[in-house]
Amino acid sequence: MDLARARDEYLRYLSVERGSSANTIDAYGRDLARYVTWLGERGVRDPDDVTLELVEEHVAELTRSGLASSSVERAASAIKGFHRFMLNDEISTALPTADLPLPAKPARLPDVISREQAARLLDQPFPDTPAGLRDHAILEVLYGCGLRASELCGLDLRAVLLDEGLVRVFGKGSKERVVPLLGAAARALTAYLERGRGALAGRRPSDAVFLNARGGRLSRQSVHAICERYGRVAGIEGLHPHTLRHSFATHLLEGGADLRAVQELLGHASVATTQLYTHLDRSHIRQVYLDAHPRAHDAE
Repeated sequence: MDLARARDEYLRYLSVERGSSANTIDAYGRDLARYVTWLGERGVRDPDDVTLELVEEHVAELTRSGLASSSVERAASAIKGFHRFMLNDEISTALPTADLPLPAKPARLPDVISREQAARLLDQPFPDTPAGLRDHAILEVLYGCGLRASELCGLDLRAVLLDEGLVRVFGKGSKERVVPLLGAAARALTAYLERGRGALAGRRPSDAVFLNARGGRLSRQSVHAICERYGRVAGIEGLHPHTLRHSFATHLLEGGADLRAVQELLGHASVATTQLYTHLDRSHIRQVYLDAHPRAHDAE
């Protein structure tokens, strides 16, 4: 079986046996069509004639072509899966991609808003309605506690310990962490719980903290829409819940918080993930140095 027919078999396998989404199959189909055509232009049509050097050359050309790194990584994954399939189905007798590394993803700095933008967002007038109280509490808790949208939507009433100034959060992998709930976030959440949530809940019982207009648990999509809507009013286009989480971490670090403490607050398994937030501006780093180092100042 030649490479073109094997590609069709692989895509059929992904659809029927693996249940892959139509988007995945479409993307992999384009990646592999380009790959098979590229090999054909070099006279390679038999799966057993493909070498690691050829595969590496193809991936390198994709990178040089200006393709986004995520697209190059997807294409490499498609090629690796394709060759694994051909080996398992005895279409080929070799696995040239066994030692093919996936392209490294460049470290991407998180999007953040400034302290001034955060103040403009959170100090804007919110409607004095159940939904307005809820929306204000959502934004304050996202920024004040550094929660993911999914964590905020998953909050139950029993997890909110207002008297203790704490909230119990279940993050990725159902790992629990305890985060301070203080200041503006606590005040906004208290106002919502006392004057807004009951009206949204109506007669429908729910354990969820944040409710939609029908009394059900608020969805992540709704939280995204709330962030975008109020962000636009504050002059912040495309505000995302994760931007508030990033800003929470960045502003804590700028204020002198310990990296390990921020790691715990965010629920990161590794401090290496938290280090992405240490993109502090140089003037701040210079000031920290001047304040902390005993030999930083000129002798008087």
